[in-house]
Amino acid sequence: MPISETVPLTVVQSVNRALDYIEVNLAGQLSLSLIAGAACVSPFHFQRMFRAVMGETPHAFVLRRRLENALGDISQGNRQPLTDIALGRGFSSLSDFSRNFRRHFGCSPRKLDLETCLAGRRRALDDTLAGVSGLGGSAADDAQEFSVTLRDLPERTVQYLRVHRPFEEGSVQAAAMRLVAWARDAGVEHHQWLGYLWDQPRLASAGDCRYDVAVEVTHGRHCGEIGVFRFPPMKVAEVVIRGGLALEMRAFGWLRDTWLPASGYLPKDLPAFEAWLGLPYAHGAEHFELACQIPIRVPTAPGGWDQ
Repeated sequence: MPISETVPLTVVQSVNRALDYIEVNLAGQLSLSLIAGAACVSPFHFQRMFRAVMGETPHAFVLRRRLENALGDISQGNRQPLTDIALGRGFSSLSDFSRNFRRHFGCSPRKLDLETCLAGRRRALDDTLAGVSGLGGSAADDAQEFSVTLRDLPERTVQYLRVHRPFEEGSVQAAAMRLVAWARDAGVEHHQWLGYLWDQPRLASAGDCRYDVAVEVTHGRHCGEIGVFRFPPMKVAEVVIRGGLALEMRAFGWLRDTWLPASGYLPKDLPAFEAWLGLPYAHGAEHFELACQIPIRVPTAPGGWDQ
């Protein structure tokens, strides 16, 4: 649900800290008191703050994120046992997972018609993107090949601005320009710039998606609406593109649906990144020069944030 325009900045800051804590600990224990503690407010006040910003309770948000991630596991087609998926995504048991899955998706995970489910979500995303410049047409049907580079990235700290309506025309660019202005004053304008969605649009409703525009820093500090986050070391598969948003979507789709299944790697539970070559939106809103990166792991490595 869209963030309210009337929510005070201090509330948004607290909720963003809680969201960061949730993402890192999504498969573990996430009591209301722990999440509220990350936001530095009492559980009673946090419930109200979170709902004002996110349009849902902390419990509903955590449950939805776990279910969407579980759907992503099922969509990989590697026949992972449902019990392993359930426990790996933070559910107490297979029955707990199945009950909540049925309530959210309308059927049990064993009876899920995956193609129909994902196709319906794809149509909803296409409808959302229909009015966004540069995203129309048959981009997803283009079978263009791309050149992949594997990179090992160290632990990185970023300063970010979070966009709760990333598919609204101009919303991400406006946030990027605000962060660029801050970065100039802070002397980090020429550091690496990143963009990433916490929610996969192919699995989540477009209205629930959150996008961060970020710049890497040596020492982060919370500064007004600008938050701080630390990413662990990771291996990424990278495709460099120079073109419009449709080309970028093709590159990410090809990495996920064509390259990854044949690579011997599995996806890691981290966001896919846009790693800008220079400043974000340096060439306007119709042409981008960036690396499309998906975090990957060998099958025997942990899938989440733990190393």
